Amino acid sequence: MSDNTDNRPAGDHNSHLDNSAANGAVPASPQPESTTPTAPRYDVPPVPTRSPASAAAAWPPPAAGTAPQHPGYASAPSGATTPTGQAFGPAATDAHPTLAMPSSTSTAPRKKSSVPRVAALLVAAALVGGGAGLGGTYAGLNLWGGSNTSAASGPSAITVNNPDSVNNTSAVAAKVVPSVVTISATAGQSGGTGSGVILSQDGYVLTNTHVVTLDGQSGSAKISVTTSDGKVYSAKVVGTDPTYDLAVIKLDNASGLTPIEWADSSKLNVGDNAIAIGAPLDLPNTVTTGIVSALNRSIQVASSAAPSDGTDQQQQEPGQESPFRFDFGQGQEQQSASQTIKIAVIQTDAAINPGNSGGALVNNEGKLIGINVAIASAGGSSSGGQSGNIGVGFSIPSDIAKRISQEIIDNGSATHGLLGASVQDAASIQGATTTGAYIADVSSGGAAQAAGLQKGDVITKVNGIPVTNSIDLTAQVRALAAGSKAEITYNRSGQEKTAEVTLGSMPTS
Repeated sequence: MSDNTDNRPAGDHNSHLDNSAANGAVPASPQPESTTPTAPRYDVPPVPTRSPASAAAAWPPPAAGTAPQHPGYASAPSGATTPTGQAFGPAATDAHPTLAMPSSTSTAPRKKSSVPRVAALLVAAALVGGGAGLGGTYAGLNLWGGSNTSAASGPSAITVNNPDSVNNTSAVAAKVVPSVVTISATAGQSGGTGSGVILSQDGYVLTNTHVVTLDGQSGSAKISVTTSDGKVYSAKVVGTDPTYDLAVIKLDNASGLTPIEWADSSKLNVGDNAIAIGAPLDLPNTVTTGIVSALNRSIQVASSAAPSDGTDQQQQEPGQESPFRFDFGQGQEQQSASQTIKIAVIQTDAAINPGNSGGALVNNEGKLIGINVAIASAGGSSSGGQSGNIGVGFSIPSDIAKRISQEIIDNGSATHGLLGASVQDAASIQGATTTGAYIADVSSGGAAQAAGLQKGDVITKVNGIPVTNSIDLTAQVRALAAGSKAEITYNRSGQEKTAEVTLGSMPTS
């Protein structure tokens, strides 16, 4: 997430190989028959403490007729000449062989494990790579047909010192870190850092608007992007979407990058594991874990880049101040802004700190469930200092981010729905008996009027998602594209009704 220097505020429970097979052990010579059953003996492969090439050469060649490998095993892209940082994921291919796991007719029954298969794969990759620097500094690349040329100088993406105790988070990190970048934006004397996720092999990257515009201060900031293996690219802004604080940039002369894999955020449950990856405080390749704390949450964040829409929003009472803010990576506290945005978010307790903005929130399969965007502070934005992680962070759901990013790539901008009504918190209306968004007025010829909604109606759901106040309503409507249809559930005179609304288009400025 970006930070300004100019005082702007702000499992898969599959069985996996037993220990000997997972370590690529080779059966020893047959032993004389005995009347007492004994477990088969195995020789131990050479410990990869010598040079990668020597260690690779000591391994037995794959046996003829071994079963074909599965997609997702550790591999380098075809023709790679330097370590790429790819571990596991959609970009990996079966063009190069992995270690063959010999079979035995007398192996003991396999035990069930709670560790997903990807963790077992990481063990094998760690052994090949010498047990350190996975993700950006593979040492055993010779086994996949690459050269032993070292990677571009930079921080080791994922370090595994003890492959025997690797866990699922290590495996997910090895998969995802190559798809996350660190972004630096500068304009004049101002600057900040944030994160981003790679969308395509040729360099489209998704991040936050406040990262690349320094929270609206500059529309032409100089942008530099560093990948997980230490390569640096210049980049240009393809388009920004201040309404949902998303932006797409394009790296210059990029190829062979590792795109993130999308997940369906509508399938999330509260309590699901969540892993945040980004560059907090300009510390790249940082991995933190937690859970999905809440879904269908809506927050209001001050944004200097936000457009003024003039409708579908509540009046903020004097003295009210949102505790939510963009988390700026290396600058000072975010200052007050005249406009705010209302966005639907995933709440997580995975540590999100200044600089994580635009980075990835992924699930246990290493698939993108959200784009990290904001944090909560215990004392509001005027508390006198920028707050770090307090266990309340927010990410834009992947379903929303995917739609908006694709529209930006296709058209340079994204659209958002417009209801055509002024709303207030229903609970603030005298005599209120339910929470929701109270319609104070409808715009003549707008979507709400066309659908039969009236002043005094209380909207309680949008497409089945609960609406508890006016911020919820605005966030859910803005998450939808202009012209899309939405089912609105509302109360009128104590009776629940539904209406199908064809949303209008929110003005872009």
